Amino acid sequence: MEKIEVFELVIDTDDESGVTAIALVDQPAIDSNWMAFSQQTEDEEKRIIEGYFMVADLLIPRIGEQGEKFFVKFSAKTIEAIREKQSRLGMTNNFNLMHDPRQIAEGVYMLDNLIIDNERGKVAPKEFEKVPNGSLWGSAKVDNDEIWNSIKAGEFSGFSVEGMFKQLEPVTMDEETINKIRQAIQNFEKSIQESVQVINNKTI
Repeated sequence: MEKIEVFELVIDTDDESGVTAIALVDQPAIDSNWMAFSQQTEDEEKRIIEGYFMVADLLIPRIGEQGEKFFVKFSAKTIEAIREKQSRLGMTNNFNLMHDPRQIAEGVYMLDNLIIDNERGKVAPKEFEKVPNGSLWGSAKVDNDEIWNSIKAGEFSGFSVEGMFKQLEPVTMDEETINKIRQAIQNFEKSIQESVQVINNKTI
C-alpha cells in the first residue's frame, strides 16, 4: 500500500513565521464552509461571515512541485501560538481574496477569534460546535459592497490561512489510515458542506 508523508507545520514566536493573512476562498482547504448573515433590517445588512479559520490536526492534502501527494497539519498548540502572534503583531485584519496579495480585501475586518475548548465551554455557535479542541473559529465584518455581493453570489464560501511555516520531520502513513483520520476529524462537525448560506431575518 502506498505510503504518504505527513508534515506537521509549526511557527517560531521570534521570527517571521506565522499567519500573514486570511483569504476568502471558493474552496476552503479545511473542508468547512462559513455561514453568512445578512439579517435585513430596512436597508442595512448584518454582513457577518463566520466559520473555522483552522481545524486542529486535520490532514490537509497538498501536491508538491513534482506532482507528489502529501499532507500537512497544525496541532492545537501551534494554532494557539499562531493566534497569539497574529494578535500581537496587529495582523488580525489582514484579509485578501483567493490568496492573491494583489487583491487586498479592503473593508473586511475581524470581529472574533476563538480557540475551541469544549470542556471549558469555549464553543462556537451551534452550527459549528463540534470540532476538535484547539481549532480556531472566528467571524469577520464585510463593509465592502463588491465583496459582500460576491459572497452572497456564492463566489467565496470559506476562510483559508496563509503564511510562513516550518515543517517538522515527516511521518509516513498509508492512504487508508489518512482517510480514516480525516473522516474522524470531519465527523466532529455538522454537515456544512453546501454552498455559502445567506440567512435573512433569522437569529441563529
